[in-house]
Amino acid sequence: MFIGISFSCFYQAIDAIDNGINQFDTDKPPRYVNNTNLSSRVGRLNLDWMDPNQSPEKENEAFQQAMALAGSEFLDSVRFHAKSWLPARSIVMECIADRYDTDPSGEIMVLKRFTPWKLHIFELEEEMKVDPPIKYVLYEDDRGKRWRVQAVAISPDRFESRKPLPAQWRGLTDDELSKEAGIPGCIFVHISGFTGGNQTYEGALAMARTALKI
Repeated sequence: MFIGISFSCFYQAIDAIDNGINQFDTDKPPRYVNNTNLSSRVGRLNLDWMDPNQSPEKENEAFQQAMALAGSEFLDSVRFHAKSWLPARSIVMECIADRYDTDPSGEIMVLKRFTPWKLHIFELEEEMKVDPPIKYVLYEDDRGKRWRVQAVAISPDRFESRKPLPAQWRGLTDDELSKEAGIPGCIFVHISGFTGGNQTYEGALAMARTALKI
């Protein structure tokens, strides 16, 4: 069922663009235009109006290219949802259920292994009736074996965080940050406050817990 819902998103946007349906319920123009979507790329395969060869054969050749492009993307979507999206959903669901083991507030979630959690957390919070909503997600950065604390966005399509890391930490690094936060092992906090890092799990958890209180 969940894969079916996600596949509907694959063709829903294409169908909406094809039928001239606005993406947002507002008269305000978008701040930027995305011309890299599938519909735009297929559209660029149309015969160039400057091309002197506008024959049916040339048009059919372009159509074959468009079919190959759309078919390839659809198969990539099938593989992604079967091999990545669905397994990740199960992991995130388990981590949400265990969040009170991490902190009694229930507002800090720890990923037992790194997984694309942003694809699922909002939907699962609603399904599992999570209240209060999760503010921070902790996970180990496999590249450096360090820990990250990331603020959850207010919605899947927004960059603003529900509770950014404290303003007085933002832009600081290493010893300066550790001194300001009163937490050893701090590495950084992004200037926008959406993420930060610590040398250890305990340090990252302390950052999240302290941030909740500020």
